[in-house]
Amino acid sequence: MNMEKLFNEDVMAIDTYIMVQLKEKTAKLKDKLTKKNRAPISLSMGAPTSAPPSALIDKLKEFLTEDNIHSYSVTKGEMYYREACAQRMKERFGVDIDPVDEVCSILGSKDGLANLIRFIINPKHEEFEKDIIMVPDPGYASYSQMIKCSGGKAYPIPLTKQNNYQPDMEEVLAELRSEGYDENKIKAVVINYPNNPLGVGASRDYIQKVIDFCKKHDFLLISDAAYCDLYYSEEAKPFSVFEFKGAKDIAVEMFTLSKPYAITGWRLGWLCGNYEVVSRFAKGKSTIDNGIFRALQKSCAYIMTSPEGDDYIKECNAAYKRKQNIMIKGLRELGWDIADSDIPQTTFYLWLPIPRKYNSSVKFCEDMLETSGIVVVPGCAFGIYGEGYFRISYVCSDEKLQEVIDRMKTDGFGY
Repeated sequence: MNMEKLFNEDVMAIDTYIMVQLKEKTAKLKDKLTKKNRAPISLSMGAPTSAPPSALIDKLKEFLTEDNIHSYSVTKGEMYYREACAQRMKERFGVDIDPVDEVCSILGSKDGLANLIRFIINPKHEEFEKDIIMVPDPGYASYSQMIKCSGGKAYPIPLTKQNNYQPDMEEVLAELRSEGYDENKIKAVVINYPNNPLGVGASRDYIQKVIDFCKKHDFLLISDAAYCDLYYSEEAKPFSVFEFKGAKDIAVEMFTLSKPYAITGWRLGWLCGNYEVVSRFAKGKSTIDNGIFRALQKSCAYIMTSPEGDDYIKECNAAYKRKQNIMIKGLRELGWDIADSDIPQTTFYLWLPIPRKYNSSVKFCEDMLETSGIVVVPGCAFGIYGEGYFRISYVCSDEKLQEVIDRMKTDGFGY
């Protein structure tokens, strides 16, 4: 039997996630690179490498022995977890979220995004008949793949230095129309500030304009706020869309605990916002999973609302700023012209042009890996506007970051 016939054509059309591809290729080259003193150093995954808060681990150990803690939970999340999410929204952003009707637990924001996209798209195969979700470009690589394998069309919202990474949405919509697409097929607009891979934020005025745009055209606004706790100054402190007028009428927002508390493998987050969307989302999810392990929910409910959790985030952000300084200093010495005004004040990413002698981001990243054992991500993996760039994730140790700079100098990888 031809097993490929079992899968629909949309699933068959997608490729392996770029980070998995890089991991597989690095694993194949590991022995060869190690023999020449170039053991792989990964600057690819956006995954913290520090230990989680000790208070979080202590609480998890404590809750593991509670009665009934190992039984099924509920898809929407235990009430103590949802109440903690709502409290976090109040303390962090000053917004009121109803834990009963406006919060649903998710197995990390990737799970939440994939399921929400699948729930709102009516799958089609003809290009101009497909439901459309507008996504940032460059943007998180999984957005377009999630939409594609759900039978929809991902339409790029260009984020460029020329538009200050805050494009006029009416102009984007006009371009969509000019290409023959039907605006009535648009289901949603995705925004991601702070942005992966660019590390940029957005102004308050701009977010209000996007909300107004979505309200005017009756589009769902999906805010991916995965990096909202990674920032280096109070002036750059990210905000929630629910701080703005009219957001709850048309918006939902995704949050994850992976980044701020270094628990990427725990898979916890929450979706909040418009109660009708959250309610329907929860009903759909109830046919897919039985919620998150209760001990994880309970320990994370604690850390989200504790001084220890806030102190941990501050310490990690200080460490990320130090790591960023190491990379900026070294890259400038290697010839990259990085203006102070272009240095990201959020996330742990650097988005840089490939060296002048290259015309392919893939080729540059392949050479970095095969020659120096340095794993970075080609910009084209993040969309059509990403070609000519590469992304660095500075989450490893200070010593390894300095070794990356030293290897690049020795092996001739300057700008």
